[in-house]
Amino acid sequence: LVKQNPPGLPGIAVAWAACLFWRSKLIIDWHNYGFTLLSLTHGRNHPLVQAAKWCERLCGRLSDHNLCVTQAMREDLWLNCSIRAVTLYDKPAAHFKETPLALQHHLFLKLAKDHEPFRAGMCEQGTSGACPHSAFTEVDEQSGEVRKASGRPALLVSSTSWTEDEDFSVLLEALEGYEHSIREGAKLPSLVCVITGKGPLKDYYNGLIHQLHFKHIQICTPWLEAEDYPLLLGSADLGVCLHTSSSGLDLPMKVVDMFGCCLPVCAIHFACLPELVKHEENGLVFKDSAELAEQLKMLFFGFPSLEGKLHSFRENLRASKQPGWEESWDQTVLPLL
Repeated sequence: LVKQNPPGLPGIAVAWAACLFWRSKLIIDWHNYGFTLLSLTHGRNHPLVQAAKWCERLCGRLSDHNLCVTQAMREDLWLNCSIRAVTLYDKPAAHFKETPLALQHHLFLKLAKDHEPFRAGMCEQGTSGACPHSAFTEVDEQSGEVRKASGRPALLVSSTSWTEDEDFSVLLEALEGYEHSIREGAKLPSLVCVITGKGPLKDYYNGLIHQLHFKHIQICTPWLEAEDYPLLLGSADLGVCLHTSSSGLDLPMKVVDMFGCCLPVCAIHFACLPELVKHEENGLVFKDSAELAEQLKMLFFGFPSLEGKLHSFRENLRASKQPGWEESWDQTVLPLL
């Protein structure tokens, strides 16, 4: 039986009891510590948090094998919990890949029905009627082929579950700095910022967004259908990650998916992030909103030119040949079984 943790309580204890009853082996797949997630709302010293911590450590020691998602977590499990684990990095699903231009156009037109930042006018196509544009793509009147729209805005994408471990005020403040630079004459493109997901703090951040008065930046917070999310990542120009990890030991799956789509990333710093985001190689790491604002201005200067760091980051992602999920599983987990 393979049990992912978190969620931990009471599932991790039930899984151990079931394996004991059925004489099966228990493998725990550590993606984070459940007690650190609980501590975000209850505090580190709350009895429930301490109980979860004790239960996780006990069941980890009683399990037959343990997997984890970073080398940092493997070391922490051993040093603080006396649990031996094997690192198995997360991998993107096969459908996370660059999106062909025709599919981009179809996606943008679909999103334009409900979200104004994706909309553009209609191009006249002689007597054949109207040919729809999006803010990012257009159809050639002669050949009917889809192409990138001239003068298009840059598309910035982030995703979130709108919880306490992601502070989106950092991104909003960075966008204010970007807007200020354009108003002062910087040659930067307009931005469309799409933040996807659902969660308890979404209404709070939407309230902050509505208080902003941008002329060159549009922000929308759609809930995407499952098949549209990888298409959006594969169509974007830059991803932003504000995941800081409650334990500091797990890696953001959203960045894994973005890299699967060859989408460069700006990610907020925490201890083990360099195991995934290589600064100045496949993206940039920032510590605060001011640093993120400077990175956005640097990356989008001269957009949409195929020169500069944004393009080189994407080329580096295309060139990096990483084993897929099945190959990683065969190499790492099968020997344990």
